[in-house]
Amino acid sequence: MQIKISEPLIGKDELDAVRNALNSGTLVRGPEIKKFEEDFASYTGVKYAIATSSGTTALHAAMLAHGIGKDDEVIVPTFSFVASANSVIYTGAKPVFADVDEKSFNVTPEEIEKRITKNTKAVMVVHLYGQPCDMDRIKKVCDSYGLVLVEDACQAHGAEFRGKKVGSFGTGCFSFYATKNMTTGEGGMITTDDEKIAEKARIIISHGSSKNYDNRTLGYNFRMTEIQAAIGSVQLGKLYEMNKARINNASLYSKLLKKDAEVPAVLPNRTHVFHQYTIKVQNRDKVTENLEKNGIGYGIYYPKPIHRQEFYLNLGYRSTLPVSERLSENVLSLPVHPKLSVKDIEKITECVVQ
Repeated sequence: MQIKISEPLIGKDELDAVRNALNSGTLVRGPEIKKFEEDFASYTGVKYAIATSSGTTALHAAMLAHGIGKDDEVIVPTFSFVASANSVIYTGAKPVFADVDEKSFNVTPEEIEKRITKNTKAVMVVHLYGQPCDMDRIKKVCDSYGLVLVEDACQAHGAEFRGKKVGSFGTGCFSFYATKNMTTGEGGMITTDDEKIAEKARIIISHGSSKNYDNRTLGYNFRMTEIQAAIGSVQLGKLYEMNKARINNASLYSKLLKKDAEVPAVLPNRTHVFHQYTIKVQNRDKVTENLEKNGIGYGIYYPKPIHRQEFYLNLGYRSTLPVSERLSENVLSLPVHPKLSVKDIEKITECVVQ
């Protein structure tokens, strides 16, 4: 591909950070983890951050830290990456799928409230593509019913609702996979203001022990390495500029495409950080064929809602969630990463409108 759908910005600073971490002789549980966690907590506006091995393990550990397990129900949007729901399954709980809003692609308070039962323990929101959900109203619903609020912010580093960073409204979970707005290659982070949840999460991600060979509960090896954390600290320092470039690229796309495709809506009181720039097109096969001919990468996120995936069908899920099913048929994500030039965006736009 001449133009990739995603491309991380890795430079000399990251290489130097890796070299320093290697030369330190401490590759796990060292100062780089501590620094990255403290910096990320401060950036997000929370008291505690716990580094993990991936966004998926962050979600899994967060669920367990809240005591979610057998016979519990967790409301999850179906229009998301499968890890959102899988993390609920891992605990023995049951995902209850909710539909999403046509414009924002996000779950709504109304969709959440009508699915609450006596077994509902938590609500997971997904800030899809980098746009925050309606957090004031969703938090009000969760507080009214006494529900745990988990934010899947794996695509939304730095996104804000009413000037407040996502990951600070409930228990936040972030991914640092290679395609994200900032990366450590693989890696994740849990964010919280709750000291008890933070302590439980730290124990869960380290074999259930608070100190070596003192296992208090069943745990896992979900730890991040010093090398990943060193990269993460550098990337965090660049996140504002990288997000700014994505926002500018998205703005140019929307200006060029507004007559030929349904461009993403940025809802009021939100800072959308455009992990993906996702349009809706009626002739998707034709557009993707044209992109491929011109060496341009693209993504379809997601071609099937989670409740339509084979694994979940085999579990007996048979609900109809019409908005998500319709979106799966016409969404198309275009490259929006910071390495794009104006000429790149103009070329991509020409392929879409032909």
